[in-house]
Amino acid sequence: MLNRVILIGRLTRDPELRYTPAGVAVTQFTLAVDRPFTSGGSKEREADFIPVVTWRQLAETCANYLRKGRLAAVEGRIQVRNYDNNEGKRVYVTEVIADNVRFLESANSGNREEGGYSGANAGGASGGSYGGGGGNRSGGSRGQQDPFIDDGKPIDISDDDLPF
Repeated sequence: MLNRVILIGRLTRDPELRYTPAGVAVTQFTLAVDRPFTSGGSKEREADFIPVVTWRQLAETCANYLRKGRLAAVEGRIQVRNYDNNEGKRVYVTEVIADNVRFLESANSGNREEGGYSGANAGGASGGSYGGGGGNRSGGSRGQQDPFIDDGKPIDISDDDLPF
């Protein structure tokens, strides 16, 4: 069985950070994801608005760095839960429980990858590591050239430099 989803879209509002009674951080936000087609004769694309939930350190990181309109990639699982509302009617909620969020834009940049955070989902242990500085794909506008970029020349490494 497999329950895995990867989404790229823009936040429709700032993330909402809350804490459970046990002190566990949880953040909710909605991601607007464009559909790959246009409807009818109109040239405008439609979008799906998908609720996303993050937990623990990932929740705090998303609340601190994500804002409305920012482009983000979310990886996680789909969860369907239900509850009875005040009128006694059963309400079903479908949401993505994210365990990895990549920030694809920063506040002062165009469309470039900035990094991301891999945290634990609701059922796992908290942890993960910040994968900061995804870098500028256009190469060097930050003032640094990638020293490992493939320029077509062979790499000169002696056997003494190899660790094996």
